[in-house]
Amino acid sequence: MEDSPKQNLAISAYRWLKQDIIRGTFAPGEKLLMAGLKERYELGVGPLREALSQLVADRLVVAISQRGYRVAPMSLAELADLYDARAQLEGLMLELAIQRGDDRWEANIIATAHTLAKVESVSSSDELLDLWDKRHKAYHSAIVAGCNSPHLMQVREALFDQVERYRHLWLRETVFSSQALAAKRDEHAALTEAVLSRHTQKARQMMRDHLMTPVPIITDVMAKRGLS
Repeated sequence: MEDSPKQNLAISAYRWLKQDIIRGTFAPGEKLLMAGLKERYELGVGPLREALSQLVADRLVVAISQRGYRVAPMSLAELADLYDARAQLEGLMLELAIQRGDDRWEANIIATAHTLAKVESVSSSDELLDLWDKRHKAYHSAIVAGCNSPHLMQVREALFDQVERYRHLWLRETVFSSQALAAKRDEHAALTEAVLSRHTQKARQMMRDHLMTPVPIITDVMAKRGLS
């Protein structure tokens, strides 16, 4: 059964608002005024309320009793907890993937790693950020997909959504640098080799180090913006 027009509008509202929160168009703690949202997205109250309710469930928006909605705050404590939780989960899924992964799993890792390494320069900075981030997500998803657990993949996706605002601060600081891109290519090449060689402990440690790299950079950016 196809989604109704109303459902499609709610889905669109959710995607647009979520992207604007992740990219900092709406600042942490900022009140989300319905009149402004209606004007920005050219949508009615119904789809916007549905989108906001979903974003509350995603922990990106906070509902204020009888007073509307605010963008969820950001903090160094949450940053540390989210990144540690993500690294722990990714390590577990990586280990399971090495145990369970087949030839198709290996081929998909190689393909996504190759595509990611090809990102160099495009027409605009925003396009570069979007392209690199999309391919980076595909690469890491390909690695853990070998765990063959839809439930773990679902938990991972939910955790990734919560990390996104913090990751975006890091992306803005690094992805436009050719030096940073080259360093990431080297990291991904080494990680790919360890995973495909099925060196479990080495790959897990490399994955954790790789995933935790952004934390000091994000911490500095947050300090500059007064987010503690």
